Amino acid sequence: MAADHSLNHEYLPIAGLPEFTQAATKLVLGDDSPALVENQAMGFQTLSGTGALRLASEFLKLRANFKVIYVPDPTWGNHLSIFNTVGFEVRRYRYWKPETRGLDLDGMLEDLKNAPEDSIVLLHACAHNPTGVDPTHEQWKQIAEVVKSRNLFTFFDAAYIGFASGDIEKDRWPITFFVSQGFELLVSQSFAKNFGLYNERCGNLAVVVRSSEAKGRIKSQLEKLARAMYSNPPNHGARIVATVLTNPTLYAQWSEHIRTMSNRITQMREQLYQKLKLMGTPGTWNHIVDQIGMFSYTGLNVKQVELLKTEFHIYAMNSGRLSMCGVTSSNVDHVAKAIHTAVTTVSSGL
Repeated sequence: MAADHSLNHEYLPIAGLPEFTQAATKLVLGDDSPALVENQAMGFQTLSGTGALRLASEFLKLRANFKVIYVPDPTWGNHLSIFNTVGFEVRRYRYWKPETRGLDLDGMLEDLKNAPEDSIVLLHACAHNPTGVDPTHEQWKQIAEVVKSRNLFTFFDAAYIGFASGDIEKDRWPITFFVSQGFELLVSQSFAKNFGLYNERCGNLAVVVRSSEAKGRIKSQLEKLARAMYSNPPNHGARIVATVLTNPTLYAQWSEHIRTMSNRITQMREQLYQKLKLMGTPGTWNHIVDQIGMFSYTGLNVKQVELLKTEFHIYAMNSGRLSMCGVTSSNVDHVAKAIHTAVTTVSSGL
């Protein structure tokens, strides 16, 4: 890029850099996606994942006339801010089961079965934030059956593709499965984590519809909404992503890098789990290795989290969510000791 003297600082089109949106949409759907083969998918550049969520919300509420959206309980806090600001009636479906520190599949399916038709359901594609709990393939199939039977509209938030497991195909599987089942859907993509482009605000809104004719109409409406919000997106981050994703050598290097990062987090989960087992820390801790991604819902209560902070200078959310990225081979003993002390000295909700 630095050697390309043809590049300039002119505005990008409202829909963004075409090379970027095409490459980003292929990344999340797969090169051989039936939606791409049949010209039923497109991408629209946004201000990172948050921008994709906001733009899609404006479109769904103001242009498609959806009124109700279901989000997992819990979910990323900004989801609620975005959907409430746009004017949706935000409802929650059960997701986290404290007793097992895992997925409440029965509760989730029951809540979605009771959702009114033509509601939107927000689904985390992988590395659910904040719990780190993802459905299995079989569970995703059950979720898809309910979504289809209730005629719900699917909206995926995909902030961690490739960064969750280190395997792009594995991380995007829920999305590609839904597409294979004929769903129309939107996908919010962020390149903050998997490319490290946090301050470049680089995102994509992937759109999958049943007819190629609808793409032009949707793009036009998205352009009108984007024009009123931010006019057009930034260039630099999008060009970096497009360059990497369309160059086989750079793509292979990037794939190896995200695999390395993901594997490190997985190793830290395993080390923390083994050290808690070795110390005989009360409770079951397999959820630390069963969960995936940057965060772990530890099951610690508010008072235990407070002890981590005051006695060990370890900072976690009051919900017990701990950033696994901050756990390293040099501090994992300290973290394990802190959790062990919190559980054995403070009244536990485990």
